[in-house]
Amino acid sequence: MTARKPVKKLRQLPCLVAVIMSRADLDSAIRLRKPPDLFELRLDQLAGDLDAVENKVPKLRRPLIITARHPQEGGANKLSTRHRRDLLLRFLHRARYVDVELRSASALRSILKLAGTRNVRRIISYHNFKSTPRSWTLQTKACAAKSWGADIFKVATRTDTPAQLARLLDFIRNRDVDLAISIMGIGKLGALSRVFLAHCGSALVYASLGENNIEGQMSLEQLRGFGIG
Repeated sequence: MTARKPVKKLRQLPCLVAVIMSRADLDSAIRLRKPPDLFELRLDQLAGDLDAVENKVPKLRRPLIITARHPQEGGANKLSTRHRRDLLLRFLHRARYVDVELRSASALRSILKLAGTRNVRRIISYHNFKSTPRSWTLQTKACAAKSWGADIFKVATRTDTPAQLARLLDFIRNRDVDLAISIMGIGKLGALSRVFLAHCGSALVYASLGENNIEGQMSLEQLRGFGIG
């Protein structure tokens, strides 16, 4: 196995990530005068248009996160594990980061291992669109993510109430795992959570490029208006 090269740690300010979920998003990303720090390529959303996407990706002027989301964590097109693995493998050579859900880490261990040999950093993620678990549950998941070689543990959970948002805040403030955390809410308090948690140490903050179908996700312009990115 090739030794993994040292990588620079994320800076203290959060990195701004713009999510590409369609061809229109990709075209918008290419035209941006002021790109964000990173682009996330949602390969599950783009699975039907890969040749065109692959031709245009080199025109992006920022590094890429690639992910092919599990259907139970918001993934489109009901992709099988094998199909998702093939998508990630196809685009891995273009990626700075690969995002694999904690639930998929075992099934996609070959992708995680290959990423390590190619100096591609690993984001292990957890999405819960129904609720926000207690802080200790998130702590347990963070430890599991680290055991899979995560460089960043990403959390996106339902935040319709102040109590749910408080659980995310408690987790990021009191975690005892040595691991960068990207943390955000979805739902009625989702927008507030992204701004608030960005200033509390979230490593990555995600923004939309086009039509936003995720409740609480803000646009690049909106986040920049709050001093992010």
